[in-house]
Amino acid sequence: MQQRMDRRHFILSTAAAGCATAWAQSPRPPAIVVVGDSLSAEYGLARGSGWVALLQKKLRQEGRPERVVNASISGDTTAGGRARLPALLRQHQPAVVVIELGGNDALRGLPLESTAANLSWMTEAAQQAGARVLLVGMQVPPNYGADYTRRFANVFADVARKYRTALVPFLLQGVADGDDPRAPFQADGIHPKAEAHPRMLGNVWPVLKGLLK
Repeated sequence: MQQRMDRRHFILSTAAAGCATAWAQSPRPPAIVVVGDSLSAEYGLARGSGWVALLQKKLRQEGRPERVVNASISGDTTAGGRARLPALLRQHQPAVVVIELGGNDALRGLPLESTAANLSWMTEAAQQAGARVLLVGMQVPPNYGADYTRRFANVFADVARKYRTALVPFLLQGVADGDDPRAPFQADGIHPKAEAHPRMLGNVWPVLKGLLK
């Protein structure tokens, strides 16, 4: 009797060890890490209604294996993203890094040169870690002045061109430039309402899809 019990225990232990080994060896789904600010962090929205959450739903609907890691923080700048990125790269080993930062740099009046330098550093670090990069650009209102508005928009295009990365020129295309520019936004006039986020995803998805293997 004891011999049969020992044999059964051995079989169960071996099977459990085999399952554990299989789980350990099975690769995690490729990660898409989004490093953004409040526009990606669902500021003022119900959880699951922002464009990043909608991206994960889109991937599932299309039967794709990628998992989305939303590493966005409201109020973050390119300097903050630069400081956080190395740990994110080590932890998630992403296949794609989406960088949606820069708007708060403009709101705080930070030098365009530092914004460009931080975006460049993040892009290069992600590429060196083996990830493909998507830069998501932003534009500022015309009251900033025509020259600054043009130069700010060019920062994203210039970095994308230098590092040959994918680019979404303006995340809020079709949101901030409508007939009633305040209608799609929350009371602060800065953060889009939930109903605007499918359009934001619509701006990102065609470009992002081209980066997915």
